[in-house]
Amino acid sequence: MMEPTHDEAHAGALGSRLNWLRAAVLGANDGIVSTAGLVVGVAGATQDRAALLTAGLAGLLAGSMSMAAGEYVSVSTQRDSERAALAMEKRELREEPEAELLELTGLLEERGLSREVAREAAEQLTERDALRAHARVELGIDPDELTNPWHAAWASFVAFTVGALLPLLAIVLPPPAWRLPVTVLSVLGALVFTGWSSARLGSAAPKRAVLRNVAGGALAMAVTYAAGSLLGAAGV
Repeated sequence: MMEPTHDEAHAGALGSRLNWLRAAVLGANDGIVSTAGLVVGVAGATQDRAALLTAGLAGLLAGSMSMAAGEYVSVSTQRDSERAALAMEKRELREEPEAELLELTGLLEERGLSREVAREAAEQLTERDALRAHARVELGIDPDELTNPWHAAWASFVAFTVGALLPLLAIVLPPPAWRLPVTVLSVLGALVFTGWSSARLGSAAPKRAVLRNVAGGALAMAVTYAAGSLLGAAGV
């Protein structure tokens, strides 16, 4: 009752790692789809390698920076909210300790403890570290492991970049006649992998996730290729 057991701590750490891994897979998936749509669209208009490389690199850099900035802002907001919640809890513990003890007792009762055991556990947790006890039981926050916006930003940047490199290399490295089929096949294969991985990490059925992922990526490439072909035919 006093502290998380070794198994609980291990489960929490594993859950955190799985969340980061799932976010990385989804970030890579975004890099694959957005960059593939961009370079395939340009390929519909021109086969010039320099134009394809320029478009792909621009999409990679813009997308990875956008993902990193967005994740930094999002996680910073979450971290600020966590800090504000901890500050409020600290103030309430200082001003109304008995009310907070009753609140912690009630929360432990809701988890299945009897009134007497919950009261004893709440008193012992409060004596050891009242703020940590309320943070974990009431707020679901670990004061020692607040979310880090820089970690999230770098993870998003790297994941998107890795994903975006696949369609970029696939469109510029092969000879002109092979560029489009190589890109489409490699992207669809990668989307099968990311769809399956995200489903498995989320304990969902992989088949439906893979089909959704592949269908979305194929549609994106088809639409952008059609648009590029129309623009190329019009001489735009």
